[in-house]
Amino acid sequence: MRSMKLPYLAALCLALAAAPAAAEFPDKPIRLVVPFAAGTATDQLARALGQAITEESKHQVVVDNRPGGNGFIGANEAARAAPDGYTVFITTNTTHAAAEHLFKSLPYDPVKDFTPITALGKGGQIMVVNSESPVKSVKDFIALAKKEPGTLTFGSGSSSSRVAGELFQQLADVKILHVPYKSNTFAVTDLLGGQIDMMITDTSTGLPHIKSGKLRALGYSAKTRSSLAPDVPTIEEAGVPGYDIGYWFAAYAPAKTPEPVIAKLHELLTRAAQSPGAKSAFYGRSGVDVYVTTPDELAKFQADETRKWGEIITKAGIEKG
Repeated sequence: MRSMKLPYLAALCLALAAAPAAAEFPDKPIRLVVPFAAGTATDQLARALGQAITEESKHQVVVDNRPGGNGFIGANEAARAAPDGYTVFITTNTTHAAAEHLFKSLPYDPVKDFTPITALGKGGQIMVVNSESPVKSVKDFIALAKKEPGTLTFGSGSSSSRVAGELFQQLADVKILHVPYKSNTFAVTDLLGGQIDMMITDTSTGLPHIKSGKLRALGYSAKTRSSLAPDVPTIEEAGVPGYDIGYWFAAYAPAKTPEPVIAKLHELLTRAAQSPGAKSAFYGRSGVDVYVTTPDELAKFQADETRKWGEIITKAGIEKG
């Protein structure tokens, strides 16, 4: 009987110890680790959230950019941090859905090394061609790709962009040559210069060139149209049934962060994401929709997305790096 009570007493002691800490949380600066460079969409989101949290909590939020290694450096840094709630990982599907299918090994475990806090947003991508291209629609592009299989090219500078192109090939039943880039901005530069034929890029990267008339938008990758480009049909509407893929952002804490602290972080982050400041600084001009969840909902969403991305990558025959 005594041995039965020990685990309960241990759990009770941990809960009692965590409760005062959570009640006082935060009482020092919070660090938001971002696995990408300053100026990227993830960085912009982290800074918008940080400002909103600072205004509410009156404690400083520091954005710590740890770019490189396909997000591995930042993910590993966050995973190894103290599980006290003062390090939060602001990341995307790149590290937490796609990476395990694209690389033979990871220096972190996307599930075991992290505690979900909340999703933060969903964004779609825009399929674009050079404005001087004879292609005027998704159906035009498919017809040309079928007429000249394997000769048209698409560029990508992110896992989201790459997988979006692979899914397009699968559902449209076409063969297009992939050209990899270090970032989507480099791919757009070559698209503007006529070195590649098409790309499916994040809205914030593609939209300025669409508005300037240098690129032509053919379709939007998500299930519904973008509020920033309402005249652009979804790729599904434009002729590819079942097409729906985008990118997402989420917040995680290191594994073993106490539940009361996770609850406080969830409260801070979800309020920050829905704040007027974050809307004006990030969501309202990036094409990303606010999407917040409970920790359990994020865990399920991540698992579903990991399966989805894995199926697309496996079918595409992409070899692990």
